[in-house]
Amino acid sequence: MVGPDPYDAGSVSEPGARPAAFDRERALERLASERFDLVVIGAGIVGARVALEAGRAGAQVALVEAGDLGGATSSASSKLIHGGLRYLARGEVGLVRECHQERRALLERVAPHLVRPLTFVLPIYRGGSYRAWEVRAALFAYAALSSFRRSRNELVGPERAVRLVPSLRTEGLVAAGVYEDAQTDDSRLVLATAQAAARAGVAVVTHLPVTGLELAHGRIAAVRAGDLVVRCRAVVNATGPWVDRVRRMEDPRAVPIARLSKGVHLVVDLPPGWQAALSVPLPEGRVAFAVPWEGVLLLGTTDEEYEDDPARLQVEDREVEQVLREAALGLPAQVADRSRIRCAFAGLRVLPRGAGETAAARREELIQVGPAGMVSVAGGKLTTHRRIAVSALRRLPEFRRLRPSSDPLPGAGRPPARPPGVEGRVWEHLLRRYGTEAARVAGLGLEPIHPDGPDVWGQVRHAVDREWACTVEDVVRRRTTLALRGLATAEVQERVAAVIAERRRVGAREG
Repeated sequence: MVGPDPYDAGSVSEPGARPAAFDRERALERLASERFDLVVIGAGIVGARVALEAGRAGAQVALVEAGDLGGATSSASSKLIHGGLRYLARGEVGLVRECHQERRALLERVAPHLVRPLTFVLPIYRGGSYRAWEVRAALFAYAALSSFRRSRNELVGPERAVRLVPSLRTEGLVAAGVYEDAQTDDSRLVLATAQAAARAGVAVVTHLPVTGLELAHGRIAAVRAGDLVVRCRAVVNATGPWVDRVRRMEDPRAVPIARLSKGVHLVVDLPPGWQAALSVPLPEGRVAFAVPWEGVLLLGTTDEEYEDDPARLQVEDREVEQVLREAALGLPAQVADRSRIRCAFAGLRVLPRGAGETAAARREELIQVGPAGMVSVAGGKLTTHRRIAVSALRRLPEFRRLRPSSDPLPGAGRPPARPPGVEGRVWEHLLRRYGTEAARVAGLGLEPIHPDGPDVWGQVRHAVDREWACTVEDVVRRRTTLALRGLATAEVQERVAAVIAERRRVGAREG
């Protein structure tokens, strides 16, 4: 269970030294001196959860990440925790049932401060992909697979649909399905999972690339990371789009198991009055999402094969046009308009290798055990990351009986009262990101970083002290909402860099 922070360095009003669990130098010392039961390579949501589950089971664990926590796919998702209504049409009933179970666990116990209910509107247009009776039947089946828990759904008329989504295109609209799912802040879900892992004794080090593996008697005996040789008994490769590259460190002749699909999202201004997200069916079986998130609107997403280096991923102009064009099927031009774009980002899905379009590929995880014993895991859905992590660990003898932990993540629990002097808008923003730890962040500084956003300077200090933030991008893209709101100006980035340097100096003096 997550209780009082055993690494608390003192009052929130005092700078304090960085807590031991989040001190990079101490973690590096551990990597150099200890022999670990398990080294996890890759700190996206799956890798962070693998480390947490293994640490809670009593293993000595190191979590090593080449970049930032959640720095690739795990911070570039649609930010949904959902059953996957469209997967029913593919017959993936088991996946939908599992997603519902995990959605409830995250909503009700594991991370209720980070995972919140979200209503969806699925418009039905005359001559469109679905008819009203088909949508009604699908919604009933969807709810049944959740055992009718947290699964409110109904078929409504155009007037009710427009009340929920005032910007909804009404030409030809005959009805709409309304159903309940959930959304999250994907970056913060990774961070909270890594924090819980650190509190369970896991040595967490970011911005430390793994360059090779060392074998003894045909089994992995160590991981080379930077200048370090990290001795270990087992390795889990949870590097997402780089999964096959790391597999070749173990076996240069390894046959690839993954294919990559690129998903692009746009962040635009949120029109007033929205009470729900929009899910518009597309002819090829995909859907176009328009999801209110943190005061902005996410539009997406694409689903195309990607064969280039994952490190070179970027948003192309034709993909921006595609997202806008598909969003316009359910939204007016003034909403899905290029001039309203604040930010664009892309992520890569890992899918099983196979023929056909990536949009039609099954969304199941890949787990493979290599000739030297390394367990490689990738793919699947953000929603089911706990089960994926445990499934991977069960391939190792010492974890074969492991079951997913439902202990709350840091920040879960009864929300604290708003401290004096904290504006309501800022306090709500902090509660939604830090939960029970919001007062600690507020105590580190309430000056707004940018006048047009709710982020405050206490978040930057907290990011360096307790969230492994090393670079400006770590802060503006994944510890705050600055980049997604289009507020990470050159001036803001310069000031963030100065605060990062100052916190490092404080940590060095008091460490």
